[in-house]
Amino acid sequence: MTRTILGIFFLLLPLLEIAGFVVVGSRIGALATVGLVIASAVLGALLLRIQGIGALRRAQIQAQAAGAPDREIVHGAMIVLAGLLLIVPGFITDIIGLLLLLPPVRDLAWNAIRSRIIVFGTGFSMRGAQARRETKVIDLDERDYREVDGNASSPWRRPDAE
Repeated sequence: MTRTILGIFFLLLPLLEIAGFVVVGSRIGALATVGLVIASAVLGALLLRIQGIGALRRAQIQAQAAGAPDREIVHGAMIVLAGLLLIVPGFITDIIGLLLLLPPVRDLAWNAIRSRIIVFGTGFSMRGAQARRETKVIDLDERDYREVDGNASSPWRRPDAE
């Protein structure tokens, strides 16, 4: 049911955007309408650059604090979606994009989709990558380590190394 409604919305969206251009253009003029579309695209591009990097940093900080960065990742994805919607020419997509910029709206959307998201792990942080590399190190106690004569035969020694 929701897929059908969403499909119909995406089919009708271009027609609704054209109608929005006509209505806004008749009220404020064609040049001002084009100016608004360009301004929203520039705002969306700036938003993607500034807010997208900030959202990635917040997710990394949350992951390093041993917490699941699921909320930060979803909020970051919504901010990126808001920026993309602002870049797309049209007033309806701009309104949806501006609404996604509001933290209460993002929290409302997060609460609606939280039960459908599963986080498998937070191993993408730098600390997690270093911990995985360190697991390949063999740690010996002093009693486990001893030096042997370099001339002694060893199964680990290559014949060409002599």
